[in-house]
Amino acid sequence: MSTESEAVLEQKLIEKLTNNGYSYIKLDNEDDLNSNFKKQLEKLNNVKLTDEEFDRLLIYLDDGSIFEKSRKLRDKYYIKRDDESFYLKFLNQKEWCKNIFQVSNQITMVGKYENRYDVTILINGLPLVQIELKRRGMELKKAFNQIQRYWQHSYKGLFNYIQLFVISNGINSKYFANVDNILDFSYDQTFYWKDEKNNNIYKLDPFTETFLEKCNLARMISQYMVLNEDEKKIIVLRAYQKYAVEAILKQALEYKQNGYIWHTTGSGKTLTSFKTCRLLSKEKSVDKVIFVVDRNDLDDQTSKEFNKFSPGSIIDVSNTYELIRKLSGDDKLIVTTIQKLNNAVKRDSSKLNSVKDKHIIFIYDECHRSHFGTMHDNIENYFTDCLSYGFTGTPIFAVNANGDKTTSDIFGRRLHSYLIKDAIADNNVLGFSIDYFSTAKRREGLDEDVASIDTKEVLEADDRIEMICDYIIKSYKSKTHNAKFNAMLTVSQGSVIHKYYKYLRNKDPSLKIACIYTFDANGELIDGFTERDYLEAYIQEYNKMFNTNFSTDTFSEYQKDISKRMKKREEYMKSKTIDLLLVKDMFLTGFDSPSLNTLYVDKKMVYHTLLQAYSRTNRLNGKQKPHGNIVVFRSLHEETDKALRLFSDDAPLETILMYDYKHYVKEFNDELDRLYDLVKTVEDAQLLISEKDKREFVLRFRELIRTKNKLDNFTEFTFNDVNIEEQDFDDFKSQYFEIYEEFKDDEHTKVSILDDIDFELELIENDEVNVDYILKLLKEMTPETPEYPAQKKYILKLVKETEKLRSKIDLIEKFIDENIGRINEEDGNVEDEFNNFMEEEKKLAIAKLILEEELDENVLRNILSEYEFSAKFDDEQVDSAFTKKMGIVERYEKRNYLISKIKEILEKFEY
Repeated sequence: MSTESEAVLEQKLIEKLTNNGYSYIKLDNEDDLNSNFKKQLEKLNNVKLTDEEFDRLLIYLDDGSIFEKSRKLRDKYYIKRDDESFYLKFLNQKEWCKNIFQVSNQITMVGKYENRYDVTILINGLPLVQIELKRRGMELKKAFNQIQRYWQHSYKGLFNYIQLFVISNGINSKYFANVDNILDFSYDQTFYWKDEKNNNIYKLDPFTETFLEKCNLARMISQYMVLNEDEKKIIVLRAYQKYAVEAILKQALEYKQNGYIWHTTGSGKTLTSFKTCRLLSKEKSVDKVIFVVDRNDLDDQTSKEFNKFSPGSIIDVSNTYELIRKLSGDDKLIVTTIQKLNNAVKRDSSKLNSVKDKHIIFIYDECHRSHFGTMHDNIENYFTDCLSYGFTGTPIFAVNANGDKTTSDIFGRRLHSYLIKDAIADNNVLGFSIDYFSTAKRREGLDEDVASIDTKEVLEADDRIEMICDYIIKSYKSKTHNAKFNAMLTVSQGSVIHKYYKYLRNKDPSLKIACIYTFDANGELIDGFTERDYLEAYIQEYNKMFNTNFSTDTFSEYQKDISKRMKKREEYMKSKTIDLLLVKDMFLTGFDSPSLNTLYVDKKMVYHTLLQAYSRTNRLNGKQKPHGNIVVFRSLHEETDKALRLFSDDAPLETILMYDYKHYVKEFNDELDRLYDLVKTVEDAQLLISEKDKREFVLRFRELIRTKNKLDNFTEFTFNDVNIEEQDFDDFKSQYFEIYEEFKDDEHTKVSILDDIDFELELIENDEVNVDYILKLLKEMTPETPEYPAQKKYILKLVKETEKLRSKIDLIEKFIDENIGRINEEDGNVEDEFNNFMEEEKKLAIAKLILEEELDENVLRNILSEYEFSAKFDDEQVDSAFTKKMGIVERYEKRNYLISKIKEILEKFEY
């Protein structure tokens, strides 16, 4: 039986949509698209537009970025007439089923290239959903990559109003939101649709019946998309987020009962709770919506996050007095802490009489401390007409309540669940790789479980802590992937943290260590000093390291700076970020940092505190972060298993935890055997001729690289444990690159069966190879020596294999050929010469761009400076760089081309 073609898949999809109420319309080109839009817009608004009015409307709609156009879609357009003026709406956001639904296919658009799009869903004549299909058997990411190319080369006019993309190969189907910047395209942000029990809907037929069902699709676009005004990003909710919001809306508006949502840490609860608050606040029957957090820092953080989604929509209150004033005023949506709320109803209840009987809905976020139940009762007992809903990633059950109220005691029934096992399966968060180390022995020398000798004397012994510090330093590079990521160490108390800080700083001064904890002003002395004294000393070390000026008097600012340096490792130079953060309890809850991949643990933890701490490491951050690393120096094996089972609803632990080192060694060797079945040596790989064989080589070696990436996280990994020499592995890697380069050169000129392969080059990035490392090798080169050709070949091979350097290979080769001999003769400085060379080449590249594109030099230099500073482009400024006049279409194409060339030049010369 032959594989179902794209054409057949396309026709079946259109037939399914038309059977479900969509009207099919044949649209050949942009003129047809515009003409149909006018008809449907007139029908939606029950009005007739003149040609002049419609032309002005098209000009209005064509202006602005994709993000701004998404905002226009949700706004109205004012038509001024002598007799009667009115507003046009583009989308019926309140009665979403009453929009006009059409489907078309093979619409041809001409941009930089001519492209025909597979299937387009039009709502009220606007193309709001674009579907890209690939035949069965092709990797789904190829459909994603094709949408990227369309976005860059041909989407224009009304196609810039696309809100959602759908990709499918019949077997797998996913959706994702449009982007305002091509750099924001990420395959990690493509999602499967689900049913309410979190079962993925993979195949195109059921996906069409559920996600693409008319009312669901229009409601997703109308209610379940968010415009992040701060970052200029278009966000679409995932299925489990939509179900959670709907469950609370139904419970609040129909059943008028409390409830809670169990969504695991890292699943996007802030976005879910924001949507819940916003939709509830729009209900006339609801007087106020109050989002309640448990700490002042989360109060500030939540307000900032909410206002990113909708500036000015959230009122944050800094003290109890201000809270009372806002509660008594007209503000409908407020963020505050449970402490301020509790103080208001206990101490100043008389000032709240005007709102005591109002219909108020409280949304609580992770309020699980021992005092929460009492404060919640005080609030519930004061307000006579209130409802409460909780969001939690780690509910309190009877088994982990420790005598306190459970989550269901406080909020009632669970309304929706999305557990850690679901999030890991969806690749929304990572699983954990956990290493347990026994660090204490009985005096007679026999190993003994730490649990039976868990005494202060043993656990704080200098020898034990020094041994752990040695391991941390030894393992840091392998655990953090050559310091691409960073780590935290959590300990039980101040006396221990001081020892760790001292040993780690003395043993490895190059490691950038920071320390933060809350201190007791009246705590006991440690070697004659208070905890505050020690922290003050650590902060002064921090100030020297990062040229800052904090103290314990500016603790809050110090905390924010640490958070920024831990989170933004990729944005900063590594010299400006933290390698290892020492904490007691801070940063173990509510701190989301994709740059953090390792947690060292030397303290007792159980249930929700344990999982919350572990979960700091499991945020996604590329292929080189396959899991969160947990290294435990206490007896926590049983506690870990209990916590993971409890919060995954007794799912098998294998769904959450990585396997041990031996498992991945065997997996690597098994994958290697599969490779050897195809090619025994790299010479065999070089002799592969057919694309079918090359494709098979890429697929098999890619699996080998994926497993090697997991092995790299184990400190004990050595090539002695696997069945291939390191040099042979590197040689195979070089051939992998050769095939990629061959494919890339032919990508736009011929159809290839390699088209359906994602090479995943990120898997083989080498973070130790950078420009500094290459210059160090160049210093060792002498053109007259016999070793010179091999040295040059090796250096260029390294450059080619390093993603961040690959664009510079021609520059580095030119520098070697033109300068190395002269530098050696003159005993010159390689670094200075390379800097001068790159500066001159950059000037030449910019001059060439100015000449070829007929640009204003001063304007271009301003654009370059602005982008290097902010990483953003101003469309009007880019347009003003062109010295010749152009029409709208040509200007749009030229603008996008210039932006891509500027990025290309800056990337090439950045090092």
